[in-house]
Amino acid sequence: MKTTIFVAALLFSGAAIAQTSGPGNANLSYDYLELRFVDVDTNGGDGFRFNGSYDLNNNWLIVGGLTSLDFNNNSDASIFEIGAGYVWKYSQDFDLVSTLRYARADFDNSGFSADDDGLAFSAGVRGRLTPDFEIRGNVHHVTVGDSDSYLELAGDYYFAPQFSAGISLEFAGDNDVVTIGGRWYFK
Repeated sequence: MKTTIFVAALLFSGAAIAQTSGPGNANLSYDYLELRFVDVDTNGGDGFRFNGSYDLNNNWLIVGGLTSLDFNNNSDASIFEIGAGYVWKYSQDFDLVSTLRYARADFDNSGFSADDDGLAFSAGVRGRLTPDFEIRGNVHHVTVGDSDSYLELAGDYYFAPQFSAGISLEFAGDNDVVTIGGRWYFK
């Protein structure tokens, strides 16, 4: 818990520094498709996550995603999310972003299956440290299954204006998740 608080404090102090920095270089796009490999530390789980975002050009977003996970104990999970978000321009380099999504999860375990639905809320910061390097930090709360809150820290390197790739770390109660993947920006 102390680590989570420390990392969150670092993240938000970085955003405060960015607010007082010189000329901006953000040029952040919210029109993208993303594919990520997901590694969950519990029961050797891994899989893929496909996300997308579409900017409605008035600070509102449409967001969605599909995650498919397989675990070593012959179980798997599929999570579908769809919702909306809002972007606040915090500074030239950083945005504050929040989303609210409907989430549906299907679980299968050796002949037993279950499904659940609920809401997922996220709030965080997204910005550029340099013209080629973006960071993100989010706090997520999900009410599917056992409600859970977790912290996500991520960084992406831009290989071209339309393509970035990077890593994200998610810290939750008993589970830590690492994802590696890329984003294609279509606007």
